[in-house]
Amino acid sequence: MRHFVKGAAPASFDDWKAGANDAWQPSYGGLQNPQKRHLHQALLDEQGKLCCYCGRAVTLADSHIEHFRPQEQRGDLALDFQNLFASCIRETKPGAPLHCGHAKGHDFNETLHVSPLDPTCEHRFTYTLDGAILPRDAGATYMVSLLKLDIEFLRHRRGEALASVFDAAFIASVTDDELRQLAQAYRGPDSTGTPASFGHVLARFAEQMLEGAA
Repeated sequence: MRHFVKGAAPASFDDWKAGANDAWQPSYGGLQNPQKRHLHQALLDEQGKLCCYCGRAVTLADSHIEHFRPQEQRGDLALDFQNLFASCIRETKPGAPLHCGHAKGHDFNETLHVSPLDPTCEHRFTYTLDGAILPRDAGATYMVSLLKLDIEFLRHRRGEALASVFDAAFIASVTDDELRQLAQAYRGPDSTGTPASFGHVLARFAEQMLEGAA
């Protein structure tokens, strides 16, 4: 899970909601383009075009608007920008493994959850070099299970990202200063102006090496 900070809702979305009157009340089911597309794009932009849960790169074409607290439990938050994220997988396909928002579905535990808006969220998980995700507390354990964050599909892709940086020669020669710089770099934008896919995983692994936990 990668931490990000919420920004402002797009003006077109707020204006659409502000049109409520006695004859019409806005609902998520009634949200259409262009307002829905503007909302979706705003969510992607504030997340650095990364899935809010697994942290892999996503676009409008392969992501969906995610209700962190499900509409079935919290209908009052269905149009609350603070409850809306962008999660990977636009549409589910028969036989395809589900993870992140589509795996979560309607389930949510208010006591155990970990939010990407929590500044400590990234440090509640660690990673092995082959891409496995290891929760560090009960809330993190719940989220790994709820979001299916350790399925083979994600584990393999995290492992590829880690192997591209942390090969044997690098691990044998890297200094603590280099690891600190690496962790800082992978939490920021790359040369294209966006964070790297699974960059938070690379940053955490560098921190784990500094902690002697990798």
